[in-house]
Amino acid sequence: MSASNRDEVRLNRDKSVFARFIHQWDLQVLVIPSLILILVFSYIPMYGVIMAFQEYKLGEKLGFSEWVGLKQFVYLFSEPAFPRVLRNTLIISGLKILINFPIPIIFAVMINEMRAKQFKKVVQTVSYLPHFISWVVCATLMFDMFSTDGGAINELLKWVGVTKSGIPFFNRSNYFWGLTVATDLWKELGWNSIIFIAAIAGVDPQLYEAADIDGATRIQKIWYITVQTIKPTIIILLIFTVGGMLNANFDQIMMLTNQMSNAQLRETGDVIDTFVYRFGLQQMRYSFATAASLFKTVINFVLLLITNHVAGKLGDTALL
Repeated sequence: MSASNRDEVRLNRDKSVFARFIHQWDLQVLVIPSLILILVFSYIPMYGVIMAFQEYKLGEKLGFSEWVGLKQFVYLFSEPAFPRVLRNTLIISGLKILINFPIPIIFAVMINEMRAKQFKKVVQTVSYLPHFISWVVCATLMFDMFSTDGGAINELLKWVGVTKSGIPFFNRSNYFWGLTVATDLWKELGWNSIIFIAAIAGVDPQLYEAADIDGATRIQKIWYITVQTIKPTIIILLIFTVGGMLNANFDQIMMLTNQMSNAQLRETGDVIDTFVYRFGLQQMRYSFATAASLFKTVINFVLLLITNHVAGKLGDTALL
């Protein structure tokens, strides 16, 4: 590096944050809309958390209701339905992490290993499409496919001799967890694999060439080159996924349970998000619902910190 370049680097380092901000004003302007969006929809609503410690009634000015301390949390933990709701949330989210997190990685590796470019494009396009369909439409499709009256799945089961009259999948609670995981996988498989496909595209081709010279098999190249190279991406996404473990996809649950009107599915389909919706909007217990949401957020944050800490201890990949 020449002396003039070193002086320029030192000058830039010595500049204050404000001076660098002014110097890069055109780039900062591009960020402003995103900052405003986060401020309006993420930070300002945090003031509403105070409702969890008050007895808020509709029409009262936010923050000026009767202060009740931890009373709402006492009600929450003593609510008979809460253990069932927490169990359902943890099981559904846990199954999605165990099953629906690794499968997009495997799918991305399989896409990368395809040699027929046209076929690869068709597979990618077909796998992406369900993501852009709303859960309202998806639920309708699922009801039709699993219907006992001419549904494709039940007709196939009848044809292979598994059942004679069909299985009412959406009228039996013991099938709901499996259906939730399977429909989420079908809808989001292609979309969730995009970031892994992009990470694989950044792998240095010379690594594969060197492996060929050393006589590595295809499986060995996948494991020791592809997977190990995208490992930081996998870990970061796993941290975020575990950090949102108590988010069981409200839209999906509501649509598959017909907006919780199917009483037979409530035993296994009622999660924290639907619990908050039922008590907060339908019964207008706003402070109680806010306490439940705050509990969920705190647990998610703790899980995020724990997962990030474990990832940092096991390797170099962590958020902080």
